[in-house]
Amino acid sequence: MKVAITGGTGFVGKHLTQLFLQKKDTIILISRKKRRSDHPLIRHMTWDELESNMKPLEGVDAIVNLAGETINQRWTEEAKKRILESRLDAVNRVQALIEQLDKKPVLVNASGISIYGTSETGTFTEESELSVEDFLSGVVDQWEMLAEHIPDTRVVLLRIGLVLGNDGGAFPKMSLPFKLGVGGRVGSGRQIMSWIHIEDLCRMIEFCIEHEEIEGPVNATAPIPVTNDQFGRSLAKALRRPYWFPVPAFVLKALFGELSELLLNGQQVFPKVVTDLGFRYNYPVIDHALENLLRSGKKG
Repeated sequence: MKVAITGGTGFVGKHLTQLFLQKKDTIILISRKKRRSDHPLIRHMTWDELESNMKPLEGVDAIVNLAGETINQRWTEEAKKRILESRLDAVNRVQALIEQLDKKPVLVNASGISIYGTSETGTFTEESELSVEDFLSGVVDQWEMLAEHIPDTRVVLLRIGLVLGNDGGAFPKMSLPFKLGVGGRVGSGRQIMSWIHIEDLCRMIEFCIEHEEIEGPVNATAPIPVTNDQFGRSLAKALRRPYWFPVPAFVLKALFGELSELLLNGQQVFPKVVTDLGFRYNYPVIDHALENLLRSGKKG
C-alpha cells in the first residue's frame, strides 16, 4: 500500500509506521516542520509542500489522521482552544488534500471514546447514543462531524481508548508508582478503563484500511475492559510489587485540574464493529498485555 500519516512522528504514529514498513508499504509522513528520512520507503512532507505539489500523494490508498494537540496537559482555557482548533485544522487540511485527488483514499481519522460520556454501569458500542456532556466529548463530537462530511470518501472514525505502550501515552506515568512500590487504586477504583495495546491499535488501523465495508465509528479498545482496581492489581502482580497506596480523587484534581476527570470517570466500551468482522487481538486480556509491555520494556 501507499499510506499517508499526519501526526506520524507521535507515539501512535511511530508504531504505525513500523508496522507498515514491515509490510513493505510506502509511507508519506505529513507534518508542520521539515524532516529528513534515510529510509527508502519513507518520505517526509510538510503541509505547505503538499499544498503546492500534490504529486507525492497521487495513488495513495489511505490517509491516517493522527494530528492534534496532546490532551495530557492541564486544561487551561488556552490549552482547550489549542486542543480543539488543532484537530479541526488537521481535518480541514486533510479534506483539502483529498479534494484534489482523483482517486479518493480511505481516511482513518483518530477520534476518542470520550464521545460516549462516562458511566460506572453503562456499556457502549458504536451503535450507542452519544452524550456530549463535557469539554472532551464536545471536542470529539465536533472533530467527528467535520471528518464524516468529507465528500466522496470512505471515512473511518477511530474512537481510541487508553493506549498502552512503553514509549508514550499514559502507561509510563501510570506504572511508575507501582515500580516504586507505592501503587494502588485511583479514586474509587470502580471506574472502567477501556484500554488497548499499542500493537493491536496499529493492527486495527490496518484492518480498517483493508476492509472496505468498514465506515463510520469504530471503537479501538480491547474486548475486555477492566476497572481501575483490576488494572492496578494486575500491574502490581506483573511487577511483583505491593498494591496498597490509593490515590484520593482530591489529590488528582489538585494536580491535574479538569484533566483528572479522565482518570476518575470510566467508560465501558466494546469494539463491536471489528470483532463482528473477525479481527483477532494479540492482547485481548489485560494480564497478557501488561506482561508483554513489562517484558519488552526490560529488553528496551
